[in-house]
Amino acid sequence: MIRIVIPSRYGSTRLPGKPLRLIAGRPMIEHVYRRALAAGAQDVLIATDDVRIATAAAAFGATAVMTSSSHPSGTDRLAEVAAQRGWAEDDIIVNVQGDEPLLPAANVRQVAELLIATPAAALATLATPIERAEEFSDPNVVKVVIRADGMALYFSRAPIPWPRDARLAEGAAMAGGALRHIGLYAYRVGALRKLAAWPPTPLEESERLEQLRALENGLSIVVGRALEIPGPGVDTLEDLARVERLLAAGA
Repeated sequence: MIRIVIPSRYGSTRLPGKPLRLIAGRPMIEHVYRRALAAGAQDVLIATDDVRIATAAAAFGATAVMTSSSHPSGTDRLAEVAAQRGWAEDDIIVNVQGDEPLLPAANVRQVAELLIATPAAALATLATPIERAEEFSDPNVVKVVIRADGMALYFSRAPIPWPRDARLAEGAAMAGGALRHIGLYAYRVGALRKLAAWPPTPLEESERLEQLRALENGLSIVVGRALEIPGPGVDTLEDLARVERLLAAGA
């Protein structure tokens, strides 16, 4: 059973009320919901702690689940939804971030199918090749290194794998297949419950990357090459304008 949950908070430091900001005349959360719906899951739910988002969701035909306002992350919000709904331990949940209005539906299907096809994995996620040196050196671009069997070895904001003899400007071209991590996850419900129950781990707190909690506790994460390159997410007013232009161009 595949289910999609879209965690959505009203509060945002850089862009307050972000989920309800209009893009091409519709709230951003509606664009995200319709992309998720196109992936063909059994359930597509919006998990929120704000009645304004729940009201907007109802207006465009989505089901919203009210969750606690104290959750530190989307993972915790997903775990509450799974508990409320009584989902089975082996059900698959895809976490679609609420600020990704250009996320390809094909990628959502892909990450769920990847986890189904990999019984040894507790989570699945996606990555794309890094082709520019500035991406490789940018700490806001999360990199992932994978094993020969497709399981993640490590995620980092640092440029990895680092080619010993390369200069930084040459890094992307010489990085030996460096991969940019895409923040799209599929979880088995049992693994999701464990993750939400465990405290933050040292590497997670150092890198500010929640997926490291899974690796530090021995859970395997399978990584696939994304079928499509996702469009930009939204954090600022400039991002909103950019996404609107891309939608108008047929993205």
